[in-house]
Amino acid sequence: MFVDEGHRIHDVYQITKEQKGKIKAFLQGGVYCWCKNRKDEWFSLRDLMGGDNFHWQGTPLIELYEKHKDKEDSVKSAGIDAGWLLKAVISEDERRFETKTESLIRKYRWVDGSILE
Repeated sequence: MFVDEGHRIHDVYQITKEQKGKIKAFLQGGVYCWCKNRKDEWFSLRDLMGGDNFHWQGTPLIELYEKHKDKEDSVKSAGIDAGWLLKAVISEDERRFETKTESLIRKYRWVDGSILE
C-alpha cells in the first residue's frame, strides 16, 4: 500500500487473468527480495527487471513482450505494462511504500520494516 492516497492504477489488457496473476506474483517476488536486501533504497521496474535482468525469456514477463512484439517500440510498451502491474502489486502489498517520480520513472521505497524483520 502507498503511504499517501490517490494513486491511479491502470489495468493491463490483452493478457489472460492467469498470465496477469503469474506476472504479478513474479514482480512481488522481486519486490520482496529488494526490500529484504536493500532496505531504505528506492527502486523502480528498471532496477528489478532491467539491466542484467532485461532478458525476460523464461519469465512470466515475456507475455508482455509477446503482446507488443509487432510494434516499433515493443520493449518500451512492454515496460510500460510491467510498470503498471508493478504499481498494482505495490498497491496491494500489506507493507507501506513511498513513491515518487524521478526522471519520468516511478520509484518506490519500503518505509515500514516490521513485516520482513
